[in-house]
Amino acid sequence: MNLWLFKQEPEDFSYADLEAAGKTLWDGVGNPLALKYLRQISKGDKVYFYHTGKEKAVVGEMLVSVGPQKDANSANEKAVVVEVVPSKRLKNPVSLNQIKADSSLSDWELVRIPRLSVMPVTIAQWNRIQELSKEIL
Repeated sequence: MNLWLFKQEPEDFSYADLEAAGKTLWDGVGNPLALKYLRQISKGDKVYFYHTGKEKAVVGEMLVSVGPQKDANSANEKAVVVEVVPSKRLKNPVSLNQIKADSSLSDWELVRIPRLSVMPVTIAQWNRIQELSKEIL
């Protein structure tokens, strides 16, 4: 099992929308590095859902229910989609400001390559986000 983070503008599709739908195809990824990561994802992988835009925070967890498949709606031959289902909402969202202020997360692509929409998460990063989500601000 691998760990990932997917970013999405909540006005387009939020974690609440995912909970209401029960599942979704994660599509529309165009960045070559993000697509490379998306192609490495497997069924059973865990994913953090990150709200971009004004919120800028990790808000919930998802589980990959179907691994990479060709994106039938894309002209890009390398484009793929994965299906995800909601797993759990974080007790407290973890903001980008909290993440940037934490020295143990400074080398994470979320901090270094902020425009990347799909990225790996190490077990140490995953666990640190879990810890930060339990803190009361």
